[in-house]
Amino acid sequence: MGRRKPNGASSIYKGSDGYWHGRVTVGLRDNGEPDRRHVQAKTVREVIARVRKLERDRDNATVRKPGQRWTVEKWLTHWVENIAAPAVRENTIAGYRVAVNRHLIPGLGAHRLDRLEPEHLEKLYAAMVRRGSKPATAHQAHRTLRTALNEAVRRGHITRNPATFAKTPRVADEEIEPYTVEEVRKLLDQAATRRNSARWAIALSLGLRQSEALGLKWSDVNLDEGTLTVRRGRLRPRWDHGCAGDCGKRFAGYCPKRRPQRPATTETKSRAGRRSIGLPDELVQLLRGHAVHQQTEREQAAQLWREGGWLFATAIGEAVNPRTDYAEWKRLLKLAGLRDGRLHDARHTAATVLLVLGVAERAVMGIMGWSNSSMASRYQHITGQVRRDIAARVGGLIWASDQA
Repeated sequence: MGRRKPNGASSIYKGSDGYWHGRVTVGLRDNGEPDRRHVQAKTVREVIARVRKLERDRDNATVRKPGQRWTVEKWLTHWVENIAAPAVRENTIAGYRVAVNRHLIPGLGAHRLDRLEPEHLEKLYAAMVRRGSKPATAHQAHRTLRTALNEAVRRGHITRNPATFAKTPRVADEEIEPYTVEEVRKLLDQAATRRNSARWAIALSLGLRQSEALGLKWSDVNLDEGTLTVRRGRLRPRWDHGCAGDCGKRFAGYCPKRRPQRPATTETKSRAGRRSIGLPDELVQLLRGHAVHQQTEREQAAQLWREGGWLFATAIGEAVNPRTDYAEWKRLLKLAGLRDGRLHDARHTAATVLLVLGVAERAVMGIMGWSNSSMASRYQHITGQVRRDIAARVGGLIWASDQA
């Protein structure tokens, strides 16, 4: 009489259908019953190989979770709306949704999640670039997919993340030329003739992000002590129609009864982004003058003024729209006769000024709100002034003894 196999042991047998079958216990189901997987093949050798593979996967904890077989479309839709949306910032989830709905689902949605391969991803990225998307856009789609699939791996829906193996299109390094000190002075001279002139002094001297500068309130500034605290960031406004659909406006932002979809501000980009910064005396004086000018506008607006406590406000006290702010930056560049540049270049300029001044890296991180020191290499640029200073030091070191 043969010995009976222990409970849970794998079994191999030939069925009445003529195929060889194998069954392997890989764990327990959610209800506590054994999770016993089935494989089959035409020959005993094939089924033994499949049983052994399933046993190895079980021992390595890489067996796919039982239950619903997700498609890429179903998983990405579930992930972005039910997993990511409650956990990340407004701007982050907006980027995720664009990548998922505009690129990933149309390009990969029909694939079964557990059969997605790196080659499928690489073909999608190449197709995106051929259709006119920038390589950076393909990288954004790739990062979004990698994050979503990492969550699928953690939950056992797939055993590996194909996005970790896929190659993305090459992104050329963007050469950024910060504005010189002389150009900064020209910008500030022009800004002095316009509303909210201190807004640009803060951008160019302290390097605040656009959202951080527009999210400042007077309660964040202590002019007596000469400090400013970054606590929040301004969000781009989004609106719903407040009418019954009879206002005749296509876009909800123009509806007379429009309602905001989201709050005006959100928390800072990172924990390091919440920071206090010392203000130069010149900037303190600019802000004192700005306070006087804003009080004049408050009196002129009278009952139209909507008090929000904003450091930089519209002529009736509302928070400044980031689009309006961006347009003003472009206008300032033209008025100052300077080359065109991104608004974010003001932040690069401020970081480079700190480099020129020789400010310690830890102090620069605190001013700029960086959580990682590697950010310094991205934001601080070797300008002509720095190059000349380095050359003078090298020359003084090598040839000093000859000239003595």
